[in-house]
Amino acid sequence: MLRQISGNARTCVWMEPLFVIPYSMYTTYASVYMLKLHVTDTQLGLVTTLNLLLQMVSAFVSGYLTDRMGRRKALWTYDVVSWSVATLVWAISQNFWWFVLAAVLNGLQRIPATAWYCLLVEDTEPDKRTFVFTGLQIVSVIGGLFAPIGGILVDHFSVVPATRIMYAFACVSMSAMIYFRHIGLHETEIGIRKMHERRSVDFKAELRKYAEVFMQILRNRTLLILFAVYVLWNIQTTIRTTFLFVYQIDYLGIPAGLVSLFPAISSAAMVILLFTVVPRFREEHALRWMNFGFVLFGIASVILVVMPVHNFMWVVVSTILAAMGTIIANPYVESVVANAIDDEHRATMLSVLNVMILAATSPAGVIGGWTYSIQPSIPMFLVILVFLVSILLVWWASRTTSGSDVSQKA
Repeated sequence: MLRQISGNARTCVWMEPLFVIPYSMYTTYASVYMLKLHVTDTQLGLVTTLNLLLQMVSAFVSGYLTDRMGRRKALWTYDVVSWSVATLVWAISQNFWWFVLAAVLNGLQRIPATAWYCLLVEDTEPDKRTFVFTGLQIVSVIGGLFAPIGGILVDHFSVVPATRIMYAFACVSMSAMIYFRHIGLHETEIGIRKMHERRSVDFKAELRKYAEVFMQILRNRTLLILFAVYVLWNIQTTIRTTFLFVYQIDYLGIPAGLVSLFPAISSAAMVILLFTVVPRFREEHALRWMNFGFVLFGIASVILVVMPVHNFMWVVVSTILAAMGTIIANPYVESVVANAIDDEHRATMLSVLNVMILAATSPAGVIGGWTYSIQPSIPMFLVILVFLVSILLVWWASRTTSGSDVSQKA
């Protein structure tokens, strides 16, 4: 499968471990770290929402900046600010306002995300893009295997100093990735053409183009449904990323040192699936596999709600089911959306898509924090509801177009 990946996509995939490994280590303890530094549940939700609101702003201008600056330059410039500098601020944070600053810096991440996405797929044939996203999934799996190192650090140093070490490591590792990846990338043909076109385009014309692309999305029912599924996928990701590990520690009574084992267990389950089941999947059944993954993820969330406290094995079962749901659904969610977008308008359409995502997910942080303060299990109920709606939308999409049609550009 990896031999099917070449060019910019190959460079992006091979450099991704330098991002994923430190990210998988610190993300487990990010919310707990904030709470230990006297950030309240509500403030935690506010920081998450502020970050998402700023991501919405950066998403809105990301298409213009990516086309104007070029994919490669935009990726380099804004990755340094949103990840290298942001992780450094996280590493030395002292209170709520430090986390606000880090959220502001990290909120610019949608600009390099759009540039990276364009570099990832523009020179890759549509029928090879599932290989690219599965390759990235493999990298994510490998990164998860390093998460227990975070648990070892927490057991040895306690949460706050250990998380500072993880953020500092992330700053160094991510900076190295940005540098070496930049050397291996080349500007795409579409990127070069867009840079020349953008030199003579004013901002009013750019706004009109955004409006045209938005109307194009609204007129295409299948594309709109797929975008809605993608938005919902990001909503549940935001809620789970922010509150899952806090929920496991504070409500389910799992020791903080053991929580880092769950990403490793998740990764191990994904590895088994990647080498046994996933190679048997067929692209034309993308919608079917997406729904199957959503069902598994939903069951995993139900277990977290109904299980008794202090029961490590039930959390393991939930973690394995969620891992299965992720490895089955995520590559198809990504590739179906990527193939549905026209290469000619990819940067602008990604900007519109990201704004839609962030407009929907921005309240998720505040709602999650507010509902968690009322009853810690409510955010998990919200995740279950998201998957139920997603299953219905995918079923609707399968009724409006065949699986093979979904793979064609809209």
